[in-house]
Amino acid sequence: MRISSLTYLYLIGLGSNQSLPLVGRPHQILDQAIAALEMDDIDVFAQSAVISSAPVGPSRRQYANAAAVLATTLTPPALLQRLQDIEAHFSRTRRGQPWQARTLDLDILLWSEGIWAESQPHLSIPHPALRTRNFVLTPAAMIAPDWRDPVTGLTIRQLQTRFNRPKRLDPAL
Repeated sequence: MRISSLTYLYLIGLGSNQSLPLVGRPHQILDQAIAALEMDDIDVFAQSAVISSAPVGPSRRQYANAAAVLATTLTPPALLQRLQDIEAHFSRTRRGQPWQARTLDLDILLWSEGIWAESQPHLSIPHPALRTRNFVLTPAAMIAPDWRDPVTGLTIRQLQTRFNRPKRLDPAL
């Protein structure tokens, strides 16, 4: 899927559960992060509404989550570096325990070219947890419901429906 002079489309997940002085609360941080993504070589093609979700792991603060579709000529490693630079600008530190409170988390979820599995230790596309996180699937389904997961062949809408389907009890119980 290619548009205009920009080469690739990416589905990006955004999250925040920590306020930042001079920027504000998590919802405001996500709004500012979307604005920060808009650059000469990145176009924010679509953005979802912001939703609230329970934290994963030891953090006790609610998260604000959203998704965006970006159009850019950047390759996955170059976009990942740009996302990490934006996170650092919003005072994100990458030390300590996973799933701790953070001012901003930006993840590449999907890429228009399918699977990225080159020798980049911290980059896998599709995102390994894409199919198991409703706080990712819900905003993604708002803006890219028909985008297919290249591993399962299912659309974001189908993944979200499966995730939210009532779980059956084991008949052996």
